[in-house]
Amino acid sequence: MAESDKLVAQVVAQVLARLKAEPDPAGGQGRILRIPVGVSARHVHLAPEDLAELFGPGYNLTPKKPLQPGQYAAEETVTLVGPKGVFSKVRVLGPPRRHTQVEVAQSDCFALGIPPLVRPSGHIAGTPGVAVVGPKGARYLREGVIVALRHIHITPPEAAAWGLKDGDRVQVVVPGGERALTFGQVLVRVSAASRLELHIDTDEANAAGLQSGDYVELVPGGERADG
Repeated sequence: MAESDKLVAQVVAQVLARLKAEPDPAGGQGRILRIPVGVSARHVHLAPEDLAELFGPGYNLTPKKPLQPGQYAAEETVTLVGPKGVFSKVRVLGPPRRHTQVEVAQSDCFALGIPPLVRPSGHIAGTPGVAVVGPKGARYLREGVIVALRHIHITPPEAAAWGLKDGDRVQVVVPGGERALTFGQVLVRVSAASRLELHIDTDEANAAGLQSGDYVELVPGGERADG
């Protein structure tokens, strides 16, 4: 390789390294942020007291599959019982949380016979309840069932590089394919304990023809206002 070619290759490598390492002063304009998709099937987060009621005092969940950093799908499952329908083998996610929360798709709500309320995770006040049955007991929740608002997990450096902040609502596009579409009102959740990922439920995934591991793209400049 000629010396001039080596110099060009070195410059190109340096420029690419800087683009990966430095925030974009245009807030991400001119580049495309490709976001991996994680499709969330119906699942349950249990508070410690509910875990003990369903599986027995002192019971500890058994991790099955890692999810976001520090979180996992457990080996354990429960049964959900609504006024009209029942879902068995609903996965429990760990570790335990302060409040029990059941996350289902809108079509699941229709099957259970409860109203579908779209909420950010943790916003359970005024939501419908459901009976949760485990191997050692059962618990009737007066509230706690949500259709989770679609959201992006992102780290602070990544968010800064793309001009995003926690609580923003953005748009992402599903590129190409027969079911290409744009998702609006996507909540941005910024945390150091994150891995870049868009979380959608099974209804949304089916509508867009997506599965876990596929990619969507952030729409530049779209819906940056706090929700």
